Amino acid sequence: MSDTDFLKRIEDILKDVLDLEDLAITRATSAPQVEGWDSLAHINIIVAMEREFSVKFALGELEEMKNVGDMVDLLARKTGT
Repeated sequence: MSDTDFLKRIEDILKDVLDLEDLAITRATSAPQVEGWDSLAHINIIVAMEREFSVKFALGELEEMKNVGDMVDLLARKTGT
């Protein structure tokens, strides 16, 4: 799966969880830049990502994610793509 594929799927998750149909993200997008992406929403985003990609994140992995690009890189490693 390419970075573009991961970004599209993550964007769809964020749109759904945050109820932001017009949201557009890049690898540099981070929580403070997105309306409604608070700590509770972050938990819901992580759970949705685990379901979507059939992965489980360790606490240390979650702490390392600072932006969407970090999410893409971690998902690529965890899914072997």
